[in-house]
Amino acid sequence: MAKWLDKRLIFVLCVMFRLLPPLLISVLLTSCSDKYLSYKSHYNFTSADGKPDYSNLQYWAAHPNKWDPSDSLSPALANETIDSSVDVFFIHPTTYTHNIKADNAPIDDEYLNAKTDYSTILYQASVFNSSCRVFAPRYRQASIKVFFDKDENKRVQAFAIAYADVVSAFKYYMANWNKGRPLIIASHSQGSLLAERLLKDFFENTPLSKQLVVAYVTGWPVPKDYYTSLKMCNDSLQTGCICSWRTLRNNYVPYYVKNENGNSYATNPLTWTTDSTYAPRKLNKGSILFKFDRVYKQTTDAHISNGLLYVSRPKFPWGFLYGTKNYHIGDINLFYLNIRENTRQRIRSFNSQKPY
Repeated sequence: MAKWLDKRLIFVLCVMFRLLPPLLISVLLTSCSDKYLSYKSHYNFTSADGKPDYSNLQYWAAHPNKWDPSDSLSPALANETIDSSVDVFFIHPTTYTHNIKADNAPIDDEYLNAKTDYSTILYQASVFNSSCRVFAPRYRQASIKVFFDKDENKRVQAFAIAYADVVSAFKYYMANWNKGRPLIIASHSQGSLLAERLLKDFFENTPLSKQLVVAYVTGWPVPKDYYTSLKMCNDSLQTGCICSWRTLRNNYVPYYVKNENGNSYATNPLTWTTDSTYAPRKLNKGSILFKFDRVYKQTTDAHISNGLLYVSRPKFPWGFLYGTKNYHIGDINLFYLNIRENTRQRIRSFNSQKPY
């Protein structure tokens, strides 16, 4: 595991240095509004040994046996038919960006757990709630500070702890709740770094791959030589494959792309292909951005170049003030309804292949 983490940290450091401005904006907005403070009292639990206990639903940010923000529906989607015959195992991105006291997040931090649930679980994991039971474990994620630490051993150890928790959660899920059901793996950013390893360890050349509907591994590069049997999805109906993208403004070329040498895969979430064909805004069925109760249609166009997903400046109220050219934090939100629809499409395709 350490060898893998050390190699992948080349990607980590390159990506995160470019992501710092939007992440800082997010942190500043959060601290100014104190948005999550009102939810802190809902997270008053303590682990006996500082580790997550996945038999306890409190250590799941999302779980079908309780209400959580992943169950939320925008009013515009309230009339959708719900079908939960498939499970999604969602690994959330880095949310440990405030009051950092350790390399890994404490599992019982009330504010952090509230922030996780009412940011990424609400705005990202909820995209699957019309077609899946949503499982999202809390884990001792590496802090944002770790991405910049010059101590290699500390970096490797921090990600090893995070991955060990994710593996523990996945094993508990498989042993207690899966029961042979079709499965989607979904993730963003740090979560995708961990998801890539999870897919390699549990799905690459294993019987479990037959249960994999699709993997949405967003906000992190998927190297072309990383998998042997797992392939990228080439259309909207293919199953047992991976979709991945990182979203940037047109003509913006981050310096770390040169280091990748075009060695990363990319999927266009407006067409679900991997070629460079331009997809106009009219194909964007809807984004959910700052307010969860509002769907913005035709927000962006999209095309692929050099392993990255490029879009024009998104169209939404006051969008002209949004100066960043790295849309990492919007990798899922910008294409919310397209992902939601595609999940249903792939599930139908998967089910049609079952022997009867």
